[in-house]
Amino acid sequence: MIEAVFWDFGGVFTPSPFDAFDSYAAELGVTGTMLFETVLGPYHRDTDHPWHRLERGELSMEDAFVQTIETADAAGIEGFEATALFSEMGSGFFDARPEIVEAVRDLSRRGIRHAMVTNNVRELATSWRPLLPLDELFEVVIDSSEVGMRKPDPGIYGLALEEMGVQSSSTVFVDDLESNVVAARELGMHGVVFGPDAEVSLAELYDLVT
Repeated sequence: MIEAVFWDFGGVFTPSPFDAFDSYAAELGVTGTMLFETVLGPYHRDTDHPWHRLERGELSMEDAFVQTIETADAAGIEGFEATALFSEMGSGFFDARPEIVEAVRDLSRRGIRHAMVTNNVRELATSWRPLLPLDELFEVVIDSSEVGMRKPDPGIYGLALEEMGVQSSSTVFVDDLESNVVAARELGMHGVVFGPDAEVSLAELYDLVT
């Protein structure tokens, strides 16, 4: 029996901020993959890359931007501006998807509990948190920049399970990044990789919980 769903934020409740990489990379004359890996590091792992440290709350956004520019310069990416990329990442990102919010409410009416587990940036809390009625939808909200851990570190999943008081086998984890879902499955959780077709992803979730 599934008792709880753990949700990612960006890329699930909103369009993915990472969609901006291909367009900005084209402006710089590099591939989206190269820009992504340079700016965000190996996102399928948790490392000491500046962006990872930012999401763990170890760096300010300003310091992370400075280090990211240095990393891009070292990689030979000319003309990279962190603020320009961040602006593109934010385009459309702050538009919540009402169908996902309604799915949470519907599952709550069926007795399913909910938590949010997000890799995020401390300075952005006042921008993203008002987009959703967090207190209504989620019993627990775990922000990587507040707890000092980020997905796919097993510790952040363990913290969510502990705070919700549920077993991994009775939980579904929903995230748009496959590596984060893989990490959840390795802990015994069920997982849904949230794809570009929200209807398909929600159907997969409902198959697991109902």
